[in-house]
Amino acid sequence: MPQRSEYASGTPNWIDCQTSDQAAAKQFYSGLFGWSYDDSPIDEANGVYYSMAQIGGKNVAAIAPLGDMAAQGVPPHWNSYVSVTDVDATTALVEPAGGTVMMPPFDVMDAGRMSVVIDPTGAVLNIWQAKNNIGANLVNEAGAFGWTELVTPDPVKAGEFYNKVFGWEANHTAMEGMEYTEFKLNGESVCGCMKPPMPGMPPVWTVYFQTDDTDATVAKAQSLGGTVMVPPTDIPPGRFAVIIDPQGAAFNVIKVNPM
Repeated sequence: MPQRSEYASGTPNWIDCQTSDQAAAKQFYSGLFGWSYDDSPIDEANGVYYSMAQIGGKNVAAIAPLGDMAAQGVPPHWNSYVSVTDVDATTALVEPAGGTVMMPPFDVMDAGRMSVVIDPTGAVLNIWQAKNNIGANLVNEAGAFGWTELVTPDPVKAGEFYNKVFGWEANHTAMEGMEYTEFKLNGESVCGCMKPPMPGMPPVWTVYFQTDDTDATVAKAQSLGGTVMVPPTDIPPGRFAVIIDPQGAAFNVIKVNPM
């Protein structure tokens, strides 16, 4: 269902990029995915905006400045969000389950209420309770996000945590010499989990954008100043690649195989 008007509690619903050069990042992703933007003021007096990326007038992602995190050495990155019905109640489950509350629940104007948490393996995740903004209105289409994936050295430990917080059930399967975990909610896969593909990679939630042509998207990203971290590669779900945007934020693109 590409168009969304609601999300079940415990479902990934939104992604945004916090970057060191918002204007340049907007230009890169507009050139790559055809996004237009609706800029919502965060601090209008200082020219700070949250730029909602849109396809056909429907929200698909956002680009925002790093702000104070830049001075702390935090690099540009993509964030993942999970929708819940009660962010305060869900956040209260985090520490008993072994996680850390990085930012307790707070209101985001009239858009929603959110918190920022760290799972026991070290990955940061945002929890979102919708008010006027449910998250992405369009998913699983070219240029929109279609999947989120946790990269962690301990999928079992992470799975136990997310089961207690969101009710996800871990389904471990073998995939071309590696083990892959799908987190399921009410029997439906909502996101994935795998061990780091390379030594030294920190625990992180990664995002996938769908495309109609992985090779063409990679070539376009390179022409716009992006860097290819993993070239187009065939995997069971489809053909994917890992790209780093000109500011340094990594993301995946995939052409999904027909069902």
